[in-house]
Amino acid sequence: MIRTRVLVGSGLAAAAVALLVGDRYLAPWFPVLFAGLSLVGVFVTRELIRLFPPAFRPPVPFVVAGILLTLAANWYAVIRRELAPLLPTASSPWEPVLFAYIGIVVASFLIEMGRYREPGTAVPRLGLSLLAVSYLALLGSFLVQLRWIDPDPARTSFFLALAIFVPKFGDIGAFFAGTFLGRHQMTPILSPKKTWEGFAGGMLAAALVAVSFTVVVGPTIQPIFPGGILEAAGFGLAVGVAGVFGDLAESLIKRDYQTKDAATSIPGFGGLLDVIDSVLFAAPVAYFWFR
Repeated sequence: MIRTRVLVGSGLAAAAVALLVGDRYLAPWFPVLFAGLSLVGVFVTRELIRLFPPAFRPPVPFVVAGILLTLAANWYAVIRRELAPLLPTASSPWEPVLFAYIGIVVASFLIEMGRYREPGTAVPRLGLSLLAVSYLALLGSFLVQLRWIDPDPARTSFFLALAIFVPKFGDIGAFFAGTFLGRHQMTPILSPKKTWEGFAGGMLAAALVAVSFTVVVGPTIQPIFPGGILEAAGFGLAVGVAGVFGDLAESLIKRDYQTKDAATSIPGFGGLLDVIDSVLFAAPVAYFWFR
């Protein structure tokens, strides 16, 4: 089990590094980021919807389309500037994202109105549609927006790397500390395998990764953390805690629907949603920190 997690985790980390390094040379479009998020969006949407009770499952094609549309809206400013200057100007990079999300909310109501036959399923199905889009697309948009909060793609690659690797190494630290040292359950009902010892190990790993990135990569670009190593450690702890909440958020969904993993597509981890859950909650913290 541990060997499988290490091997698969190393492969996923290598893919993330390739995405970040290669895409920086394709600014301002960052097509690899768009393609990667779109592919992940399709798979995790299907995994998430399979967790819902059959009677309340929203239509998969509609939810997938809504998530992809919301993610694509993050590229509106680039499309307008590079291809279509006659399009209306957005007052902020979040305006197109909000516009797309509102359109999905309205469309969700219209779909349920059209398919309504008897009471009992329409409102839960509507709520789960919007939960999926909010959870995967709105939170995911914070990761995308890290690409444009600074004009230097080298710096934004660093922002993205921290938003991804800090919570994920926090997960790894928590797993090993919990496996070998765990004695006291942290959330016995929601996630019985989580321990306070694992939590401490995860926080230590998250802080060390943030500091290590700063020491090794930081000198090659403008300072990321004006406060130096102490600020980097604080960032690691803040993002690490957010990652824990992200993991517990998915545990809440799985526990409520009595499912162990979102899927079995990634050995040692479960599904793709089990891999990105911590990043979804960590991305907003990283965004506001650097913003």
